[in-house]
Amino acid sequence: MKIAILGKPFDENVAPAIQALFDDLLARNAELYVVESFWVYLQTHLRVPTHIHTFRRGDSLQGMQFVLSIGGDGTLLDTVTYVGSLQIPILGIHTGRLGFLATVTPDRIPQAIDALFKGHFVLDERSLIRVDTDPEVFGDITFGLNEFSILKRDTSSMIVVHTYIDGEYLNSYWADGLIVSTPTGSTGYSLSCGGPVMLPQTNNFIISPVCPHNLNVRPLVVSDRSVISFEIEGRSNNFLLSLDSRSVTVDSTIQIAVRRENFKARLVRLNHVNFLSTLRSKLNWGLDRRNPDGILLP
Repeated sequence: MKIAILGKPFDENVAPAIQALFDDLLARNAELYVVESFWVYLQTHLRVPTHIHTFRRGDSLQGMQFVLSIGGDGTLLDTVTYVGSLQIPILGIHTGRLGFLATVTPDRIPQAIDALFKGHFVLDERSLIRVDTDPEVFGDITFGLNEFSILKRDTSSMIVVHTYIDGEYLNSYWADGLIVSTPTGSTGYSLSCGGPVMLPQTNNFIISPVCPHNLNVRPLVVSDRSVISFEIEGRSNNFLLSLDSRSVTVDSTIQIAVRRENFKARLVRLNHVNFLSTLRSKLNWGLDRRNPDGILLP
């Protein structure tokens, strides 16, 4: 089995679990490919054989059965950009802070690897958001798993984002910015701006203003079959576009449209984990002292 691995530096207390992960995979005769930057880190922190293959961004992962993401949710978002249209299943191993997307904790790594080899898992297909701009500013990676944002930059003044759905005028948002979120991203930046939580399989986008300067503008749910376009203006001529963790500065002449990408991210979900249980355990959804013993009901 061919497995690609991406990761970020981890705490020393996690090192034994990551060492056991590599030992287990090699004992199962897996052919491992590790992203070059993470490989350099591993060589100084773990006992790893020298015959492991390495790759860089831009190299094709064609032929991989799985991709392991070792880190936090940000690492998994980055992993999605490496996989792209190949739609290779991604397993997120959580060594970060929250672990909403990367759900496998270090103590459950042996069970997770065993489940991969035995096929005891399901795949969650997550829709992606695609951003088209003129001129192009995001290079070859024009898609994201969580959200696309338009934000003010280097000024205390709000901006105005004129927004259209399928060419029809929706609204001019006077705000610090605007977020277009996927269902996966509904528990991220959009949530902090008052947006609703959506189940991952929902075929919608959420349009959420950031600190709007009026009381009658609220987040709006629209079909992800729509094309949403924008025009930006403000006292400053510099604005920030953000696609998941990638950000660029643009001016008001840019043309922007977002739509659903024509491929998806496929996340490995083990049988003991689902979106609702993660929502309760990670975000304290439904926490109520009236529940028995003050704990969350399963």
